[in-house]
Amino acid sequence: MNTPRSIRPPFTRETAVAKVRTAEDAWNSRDPDRVSLAYSEDSTWRNRSEFIQGREQIREFLTRKWEQERDYRLMKDLWAFDGNRIAVRFQYEYRDPQGQWWRAYGNELWEFDAEGLMRRREASINDLSITETERKFHWPLGAPRPKQPAMVLCIE
Repeated sequence: MNTPRSIRPPFTRETAVAKVRTAEDAWNSRDPDRVSLAYSEDSTWRNRSEFIQGREQIREFLTRKWEQERDYRLMKDLWAFDGNRIAVRFQYEYRDPQGQWWRAYGNELWEFDAEGLMRRREASINDLSITETERKFHWPLGAPRPKQPAMVLCIE
């Protein structure tokens, strides 16, 4: 099993893909403590228009996020990599507290320290209102996305 520190830069295509999948699996757990361990103590984030500094603020952010973004399921896809950096595109679906379904599309830029912890994350995200019948992601809540290649990340 890969852990946040077990995959370290410099990245190869194989290790970059594994790093992305490890991150996806952790985020799909919706466990702020587990997810925060992938980030350095002094990690800096830009998430949409919010700026976050350090592991404790990351935990707080993720706790708030998953209180509002219910039934959250995420897919990440490697876009590019070089040395200690990875670029990712992603989609996720969630239901807001009023019951409206959303699909979020975005890109992330990641930079890692020598120990394999993310020290910088910049995310640009856009949300699209969808109906429940338009949902694409149906695997069990909190579980990793199934490994079969049937689900291909396609930005529409």
